[in-house]
Amino acid sequence: MDAILKQIGELIVGSVPTMLFFVVLVVAYGFLVRRPLDAVLAERKKRTSGALEGAKTAMLAAEAETEAFEEKLRVARTEIYAARAERLAVWAAEREAKLAEAKSITAGKVNAAKSELEQSAAAAREQIEALSGELSGKILRAILPAGVSGTEAIQ
Repeated sequence: MDAILKQIGELIVGSVPTMLFFVVLVVAYGFLVRRPLDAVLAERKKRTSGALEGAKTAMLAAEAETEAFEEKLRVARTEIYAARAERLAVWAAEREAKLAEAKSITAGKVNAAKSELEQSAAAAREQIEALSGELSGKILRAILPAGVSGTEAIQ
């Protein structure tokens, strides 16, 4: 058993430089590779998180700006519709005023034409009445014999 322990001891003593080399390699790996790699990964995570936060902030700002724009658009449309309705009301009032004026002018012309027609009719009646006596005398003279007067024929 001494031989086995002696061989184990020799193996352990022979592996000490390998173990020291391994420990030095692990420490060197930690300083040379692991720490810079962790720093780069942390920086990447920080930048990624910052970029995501920046993107979220930009999206929220864009949504707020879109809402403000839509509100301005609604207000502008409301103003346009109100102005349009006001213009239509003014135009309708102007049209009604022009129609009333045209009706008034037309009614005046119709009344003037009626009175002119009545005056013409009255003048024509007077002329007919004035000429009717003369015409009836001519008719009686043409019908009655030459020696009879119109008053004698009536009796």
